[in-house]
Amino acid sequence: MIDKPAIVLVHGFWGGAAHWANVIVELNKRGYDRIHAVENPLTSLADDAERTRKMINQVAGPVVLVGHSYGGAVITEAGSLPNVTALVYIAAFAPDAGESPGRISEQMPPAGFDSIVPDSDGYLWIKKEDFHQTFCQDLGADEALVMAVTQKAPVASTFGDTVTAPAWRAKPSWYQVSTQDHAIHPDNQRRMAQRMNPRKVVELDASHASLASRPEDVVNLIEDAVNATTG
Repeated sequence: MIDKPAIVLVHGFWGGAAHWANVIVELNKRGYDRIHAVENPLTSLADDAERTRKMINQVAGPVVLVGHSYGGAVITEAGSLPNVTALVYIAAFAPDAGESPGRISEQMPPAGFDSIVPDSDGYLWIKKEDFHQTFCQDLGADEALVMAVTQKAPVASTFGDTVTAPAWRAKPSWYQVSTQDHAIHPDNQRRMAQRMNPRKVVELDASHASLASRPEDVVNLIEDAVNATTG
């Protein structure tokens, strides 16, 4: 029997590794016992990619690398390591060389773009009163409140950091589009997915927080990547 690869999960803006909670539980139910969730500092793309590389380098054997939201930019920058066998994008940025998440968003602003505001220290936040509708409108009010209060704000300049050598140009990739996403425009997701020529694209009737609201479907896509690249 072929051992399952390790799954390394990379979060995005306005949350931490715990945003993967429902996916982690579902992966564990399906027999994955080597699950890792990176806690990125969200201080720059270079810092976050380096933190992710360090996590990957701690893992023996093949790795399926999964990124949500801005985490897609991180896995695009960090995913070229030789033991990474697949990239899975969950409602995520997938920049090309020289592109940044900010530039991509400006080309096709999402519905919740105006809810993102800077503070006096240079961090970007989603307004607490807008968080439910902007980030996770298909979750319950209590869960949305906790996400809003505990959101992890990125340094604003991170939005403008550009990818150098996109890993999706060399690694097999999978993409999940959230059709009701208010944080990354769904058509932007479709455009990024199409140009990477992924092995599979799945569209879910979900918010930006599909990793929390649709964990079974997200894990189905991860398993598709596992099955296609194992052995």
